[in-house]
Amino acid sequence: MGFWIFMVIMDLLLPVTMIGFGRLFLKQAPGAINWAFGYRTEMSMKNKDTWDFAHNYIGKLWYRIGLFLLPLSVIPMLFVLGKDTDTVGNLGAAIVMIQMVFLIVPIFPTERALKKTFDKKGNRRQGIEEMKE
Repeated sequence: MGFWIFMVIMDLLLPVTMIGFGRLFLKQAPGAINWAFGYRTEMSMKNKDTWDFAHNYIGKLWYRIGLFLLPLSVIPMLFVLGKDTDTVGNLGAAIVMIQMVFLIVPIFPTERALKKTFDKKGNRRQGIEEMKE
């Protein structure tokens, strides 16, 4: 039972982290553009406008995905309650691998939105000023 509880806690780390950082990035991007903390890609770091836009955009995605993953991470673990450690460990590891996909995939629509909203120099495209998602 102890290992099962440990694995459930491990499986909840990614969704809870996504929810936490999603809410944080929705409220405010990290203050200064930096190489240590935040959504750091070449396009997102062009200027303060691209930095704020990228954090707001991925913050929305991570928050929603984290809420979606939370129950989907616990429910499968209920089916292996009381099973042997190999079964619990294998399912727990599979859940984390799936969560990693959901953590990484939002990078692609975020980068697409940045390229649609900003030119290569980081200036907002004409007619896109009102699209501050």
